[in-house]
Amino acid sequence: MSENLSKKNLTPVLAVEEKFIDWNIVLKKFQSTFGSDVFESWIKNIVLKKEFNNYVVLSAPTRFVRDWIVSRYADKILDIIKTFKKSIQRIEFLIEEQETSDQKNEFKKNNKIASIEDSVLNYNRFNSNNSFENFIVGESNELAFTAAKKICSQSSHYNPLFIYSSVGMGKTHLLNAIGLEISNSKKVMFISAERFMYHFIRSIKTNDMVKFKDFFRTANVFIIDDIQFVSGKEAMQEEFFHTFNALMDKGSQIVISSDRSPSNLERIQERIKSRMGGGLVIDIQPPDLALKVKILKSKLQQIKKNFIDTPDLNEEILKFLASEVSSSIREMLGALNRILAFNKINKKSPNIYECKKILKDFVIYNKNTLNVETIQNVVATHFNLKLPEMLSPRRSRSLARPRQIAMYLAKQHTTNSLPDIGRKFSNRDHTTVIHAVKKVEDLIRKDNEIKQNVIEIKKKLLDN
Repeated sequence: MSENLSKKNLTPVLAVEEKFIDWNIVLKKFQSTFGSDVFESWIKNIVLKKEFNNYVVLSAPTRFVRDWIVSRYADKILDIIKTFKKSIQRIEFLIEEQETSDQKNEFKKNNKIASIEDSVLNYNRFNSNNSFENFIVGESNELAFTAAKKICSQSSHYNPLFIYSSVGMGKTHLLNAIGLEISNSKKVMFISAERFMYHFIRSIKTNDMVKFKDFFRTANVFIIDDIQFVSGKEAMQEEFFHTFNALMDKGSQIVISSDRSPSNLERIQERIKSRMGGGLVIDIQPPDLALKVKILKSKLQQIKKNFIDTPDLNEEILKFLASEVSSSIREMLGALNRILAFNKINKKSPNIYECKKILKDFVIYNKNTLNVETIQNVVATHFNLKLPEMLSPRRSRSLARPRQIAMYLAKQHTTNSLPDIGRKFSNRDHTTVIHAVKKVEDLIRKDNEIKQNVIEIKKKLLDN
């Protein structure tokens, strides 16, 4: 095309609609890239409306869905579309209601959790075993226990009560205990942040937002577990912020748990962190040896009530469990269950030497607990890379492969969730981590050089 063409003549040429992209094939690519959950919730309802030389027009069913997709997935969607048509440079979205009223009614009729009222059992799923009576108190958790009891017996100044700790230290047990204690006298709402988010999205899709707001904001006590899961979810945070304020204004008690303190939460609005930190913030520290032994004895007695043939374990075995399996209380109780399973299968109580053999992988794992940062540094050093270079957006194989190996090892050797790992790699999506893990697993089977690199890095990590 001549550079001397006027804008007047050029515009009609660029505006001519084209038909080259097979949208069904693109949708299949979206599904394999984003995963079924994201695809079904968000991407499935995107429709290709118009196709031009250098851009496409897509439709979304609501403004909220459009904003959510644009803020989280737009770049990746554009990259995928460009694999089918290289000239595409941008995406434009329009709002177009796709669901008829008949379809909505049919959905509500066939979906038991379409409305908030129908799904109440998905909220207050109290575990009767997680009460105050069977919560073993020690120096590391005494303050959290006392505060939790306090808000059950009288109006408390501890509002909100924010409890945080690493995984498996008893946060959820305490929150459950609060709910059990006062559910008969007050309207209690006990829910995980993940399920709160799920119903928020569902309410938007089914046009039930008024019911959603009313349902949560009438609670006398609002208990939400694992608030870190709203990280990076702006629309979700906006709703939580207004729910939080509404409950505080009416004098309701709010209890929140997380894996870190409010100030250390990543990708959470500052105004939310400020409000969560405005009450009583308590951490639960890892238990000492004496407390862990007490927990083991209590759990053993609890099991004996249900299974009369459960063996007694001597003090030596209990101290071995308490001292060697140290990553979390949950891991320690898992090790106890393995020993009891050995007893049931072999019809004998194991001695200390057999216990050490049974729990060999538990002990090795816990003696070599790693974090993502350590893995990143060791991998970068192994490949003679600077860490910022490895974590950069660049996609050259010399950077992408070490980055994938680091993600793979982080998944193997840490307790971090996939989203957490992704965030530590320059805020990448969890689907990127999944892809990296699968890719490295495949390469280990097929490529001896990669296999050898992974073996050498693992050795360095264990020697670290």
